[in-house]
Amino acid sequence: MDPLLNSTSSLLAVMFMTIGVGLYLSKRKPFTSFGPAIIVIIIGIILSNLKIVPAWADVYGVMFEYALPLSVAIMLLNVDLSGMLKLSKQPLLAMFFAVVSVSAAALVGGIFMAGSIPEGWKVAGMFVGTYTGGSSNLTAIGKALEASPETFAAANAADYVIGIPSLVLLMAAPAFMKSSEWFNRIWPYKLTDEELELEGGHDFLQSKEWSINDIAWLLGLGFAIVAIASALAKFFPAEYVSMMQIILITTIAIITAQFKPVKKLKGKMDLGLYAALFFLVIIGFMVDIRQFFSSAISISAYCAIVILGSLTLHVLLCRLAKIKYQYVGISIMAAIADGSSAALMAATGKWESIISIAVVLGIIGNAVGNYVGISIGYLIKNIIGM
Repeated sequence: MDPLLNSTSSLLAVMFMTIGVGLYLSKRKPFTSFGPAIIVIIIGIILSNLKIVPAWADVYGVMFEYALPLSVAIMLLNVDLSGMLKLSKQPLLAMFFAVVSVSAAALVGGIFMAGSIPEGWKVAGMFVGTYTGGSSNLTAIGKALEASPETFAAANAADYVIGIPSLVLLMAAPAFMKSSEWFNRIWPYKLTDEELELEGGHDFLQSKEWSINDIAWLLGLGFAIVAIASALAKFFPAEYVSMMQIILITTIAIITAQFKPVKKLKGKMDLGLYAALFFLVIIGFMVDIRQFFSSAISISAYCAIVILGSLTLHVLLCRLAKIKYQYVGISIMAAIADGSSAALMAATGKWESIISIAVVLGIIGNAVGNYVGISIGYLIKNIIGM
């Protein structure tokens, strides 16, 4: 049976409309906990498996090649290294422990489980990425390691099934931390109410404004970074070109982000997410639903091990280092989700003075996630001999 839609114009319309629907639904119940990434993947899977669109078409190729690298480049233009250096030692140490904990949990779990999971070493790298800096890292690392569409979809699904309940519990943590006598007895290190009520960080809760000038410059810089990184990546052996492209994009984008005119540009995370959604829609189109379900269960089990193992180790390290629990909370949320979620956690807990710190921790995780995730993936591959 031939797909219902085949023309380039109709497939472009479906892609753009799918992203529009995904963004719309992600703001409305009962889809608010899903996030646009998993929504557009699910819509793509449904459309493809119902033969409304083909699993592959030439027009997908251009989007598939450029959307994700462009997304990574634009998002990382948000990294402010000077702002990171101004942070006090405790939040930085808490974020360092988060990266170490996720890497250790993924490495140990991967040594035992990656061999029984399709493309298990790639999944390990993807989970390290997403639980140090957010779902954009999962996607970028999957592209760098050339993961299959089924692996992409299953990893995103596992991240939703296991990750979302974790985020819900974390959002409830501030109230528990403050009210629990038992918790305050075993973890007496905290910021005082006076310290938490200091001015700062309120921009996160306000509406964002950005112009066509911002869009034009971000797209121009994004494509330029992708072009330069892609050209340099070709000097490496063929099997490492995709990996080096992402690493070079990450590095060049972070360097570019330090210039003052770039810092003033607005909408980096929003535009970067929009570009990434084109890649994820096509991933959905390419998924064979039968193969997807066969791999989703084992990947979900591995995902649970990574989250639970990293949370346990992270909390233990932070307690031994006597880090104030508010910093621990936002560092966990910044790692498992992103800076915006960590800032929301701080805002709901009335930790007003550290809302901006929560955003910075998310940016740090996003910046280092690609490096660490790719490294852990290849380390597991070499250890288990895949």
